[in-house]
Amino acid sequence: MLLFRYRAREGMLAWAFHRISGVAIWLFVVVHVVDIYLVGGDPKAYNTILQVYASPGGRIAEVLLGAALLYHALNGLRILIIDLWPAMTVYHRALWYASWVIFVAVGIPGAFIILRPVIGPALGIGA
Repeated sequence: MLLFRYRAREGMLAWAFHRISGVAIWLFVVVHVVDIYLVGGDPKAYNTILQVYASPGGRIAEVLLGAALLYHALNGLRILIIDLWPAMTVYHRALWYASWVIFVAVGIPGAFIILRPVIGPALGIGA
């Protein structure tokens, strides 16, 4: 298949991840608008949604949302740097890898903090 023979490079992957993370953020905003509406519209449903958010699956979804937000922001800064200083285009790969280093350095501690109430007891760490 042609799809599996195509070797996407950093620019193509950055473009695809930026679009995917943007759609994920948009979906979160839609869900957030609905759950905020439920505060006044149906408080019981709102409380149920809060329980879902606090569940292990909700925590994992929150980590994925945080990852989407962090990647989208870092890649947006990379794009901004390249747009404002066209000479930096030569370094687009290095900038992309630098954004991944920052993503991992910030994302892993952030994910741990979000997941601590779920994984903490298993690791003997207080929530």
